[in-house]
Amino acid sequence: MDTSKTSLFRDLHRAGRPLLMPNAWDFASGAALARAGFAAVGTTSLGVAAAAGKPDAAGGTRAETMALAKALARLPVPVTVDIEGGFSTRPEEVAGLVAELAGYGIAGVNLEDGRDGGTLAALGHQTELVRAVKEAAPQVFLNARTDTFWLGGDEPDRAETLRRVRAYADAGADGVFVPAVADDADVRAVLDAVDVPLNVLFMPGRTEYARLAELGVHRVSCGSLLFRRALQATVTAALEVAGQGQGAAEAAYPTPSYADVQALVAG
Repeated sequence: MDTSKTSLFRDLHRAGRPLLMPNAWDFASGAALARAGFAAVGTTSLGVAAAAGKPDAAGGTRAETMALAKALARLPVPVTVDIEGGFSTRPEEVAGLVAELAGYGIAGVNLEDGRDGGTLAALGHQTELVRAVKEAAPQVFLNARTDTFWLGGDEPDRAETLRRVRAYADAGADGVFVPAVADDADVRAVLDAVDVPLNVLFMPGRTEYARLAELGVHRVSCGSLLFRRALQATVTAALEVAGQGQGAAEAAYPTPSYADVQALVAG
């Protein structure tokens, strides 16, 4: 694999100047983002799943994810791939998947502890997955995601979040990802808990890139935002062709939420 890309990807995680990670859902979106000058490109599991007519986070898009990763590895910038929970509960199978991605030239992966149905994987089992991946593909930047805030609603469990990010870092994770963490105090608590880079999800109206940089965050991901905005742009353009003005078209079809997209594929 191209080790220069993996080294560059690690170096892009800088406190105070976080890597802004746009997330692609097909080769064209990834190539466009790379050509626009972004230093690295990630994938969005929601976008990949929805484009295939499947729900996100259900473990059913292994083939689509691997095919896209192989294509995106052609890009001139480092690529990191969202592999949901690893598409298996067996550590050796998850490790083998990441080793295969490394063979394509993929620089990083996101591995999450959220499970279908809104539950969290047992901490001990998740740390086994982290260790197995790092043993099989030590050069790949493993971003260990915990969904404690994502699934926690209005009262996320900060103590459990800190317990999990510490455990993942101790197991060998190269970085930790806490989607939906937003308040300054919560972000600082995670930064203080581990010595590995922190990844935060950009959420319009709740987080700002500049403020996250001030706090010392190392990476800011767009998640499914670009894909959802693309859906809005597609429908808006069609409505404009049908005779609606731009403002009316955008009002008629605002940016769909994560839940809205999941409902689309549910039929």
